[in-house]
Parts: sequence; C-alpha cells; structure tokens
Amino acid sequence: MMTAPLDAIPLWAIFLAFGIFLYLALEGGYRLGQWRRARVSDEKDQPVGAMVASILGLVALVLGFTFSLAASRFDARRMAVLEESNAIGTAYLRARLLPEPQRTEIPRLLREYVAVRIQGIEEGKTEQALARSEALHELLWAQAAAAAEKDSGSIMTGVFIQSLNDVIDLHAKRVLVGLRSRIPLVIWIGLFGLAMLGMASVGYQAALCATRRSPAMLGMVLAFAVVLLLIADLDRGQEGMMRISQHSMLDLQETITSPTDEHPEQGP
Repeated sequence: MMTAPLDAIPLWAIFLAFGIFLYLALEGGYRLGQWRRARVSDEKDQPVGAMVASILGLVALVLGFTFSLAASRFDARRMAVLEESNAIGTAYLRARLLPEPQRTEIPRLLREYVAVRIQGIEEGKTEQALARSEALHELLWAQAAAAAEKDSGSIMTGVFIQSLNDVIDLHAKRVLVGLRSRIPLVIWIGLFGLAMLGMASVGYQAALCATRRSPAMLGMVLAFAVVLLLIADLDRGQEGMMRISQHSMLDLQETITSPTDEHPEQGP
C-alpha cells in the first residue's frame, strides 16, 4: 500500500517539529542579523524589509496552493465515500430482482462488503480491508456471471452487472484518491524550506532594525506551524481533527441489515 512520507509520524509530532525548526530558523536569522549589524553598519533595513516581504509573499502563495490542493483532495475522498455507498445501495436493490440463489447470495456478499469497508476505516486495517474487498469483487462477479448464464437476455441481470461494475470502479477511485493522491515529498520539502527561509528573513530584519525579540515572533512561528499541521491533517483524511465522514456507509449498513430487509418487496 502506498503511503505519504509523513504518515509514519504522528500529527502532534509534526506540529512540534514544525514549531521547533521554524523557531530555530527565526532565532538563527536574528543572530545572523545581529552579527551583520555589528560588522556592516551601512546596511539599510528598508531594502531588506522589501526583500523579506517578497519572501513572505512567496511563502504565503505556496502555502495557499498546497492548502487548496489538500482541501480539494479531502473533498474528493468525501465524495468518493458517498458515491460508493450509493452505488452499493443500487446494486443491492437490483440484486433483489435476480433469480435464486443469486437473490440471496449477492445481498449477503454486499452486506459483508459494506462491513469490511467500514471496519477497515474504523480499525485502521486498510491493507486487510483492501484484500478482502478485492476477494469479494471476485465472488460477486462470479455470482453475476452465473445469473447471466441462466438468462443471457435478462434486462435485470444486465442492469445489475452495470451497477456491480460501478461498485468495482468506485473501489478503485477510493483507493486512488484516498491512498495514492497525496502531497508529494518534493512539495513538502519545498514548502518547509520556504517557511524556514521566511522565518530566518524575519529574524534577520528584526536584528538589523535593532529590535528586541518580540512575542509576536513566537505567534508568527505558531501560525505557520498550525497551517502546516492543517495541511498534513487534510492530506491524511482518517487521522487527526479532520476525518472523512463514514455516515453514508453507516446509514447504508443499517438499511441493508434492518429486519424489514429480510423479506423486501420487489421494486425497481
């Protein structure tokens, strides 16, 4: 299973590391500015301030781009859960119109499929859930093929096969957007490097202006660390403060395992 390079690190540790390294960059820039001011008295702080503003503007641009990228993928994961639950529900309804034994066997397999998807997320057993899901795909497809062999001209068999194909396609989509569409390591390196450069430049300018260390500097470090933490949180999806809601799958599980579902009425 493909994972992002930061997945092995807890979010609290990421926040702590971001805060420490950004503060060290700020302090390092401040001390460099003090050393520079003591040896080069004619360096003006006004041109340095313009350059610092440009660097911070660039950092803000990259932060905004990365945050937007992570947020859009977070929304894609959320929509994929909804689309998959709808597709499974449609396949379940259409399976009830198939002949026996498929009318009984396919809904049973779909109930297990939903349980596997939910359990894999709640217990963090993604690899096992993916393996069992793919095995269930094979079993479901075998049942669909058996139904088609009985009556190759059946319209209901055809529409069920289409809905089952949608379920399998959406499984692949969830794997893509949930596990493989992550922020690349090179973007993390560039983003973190720019943030440290921005902090160092702020400290450098403050020292050139002969300004004492201000609590506002710590506030800036924390602000940058929080934004980087939010990006990392959005990029994971199932860990931390922002998790993909599984309500649609839970509602589907409750619907297809309700007592009234054992003897459903025929419907479209």
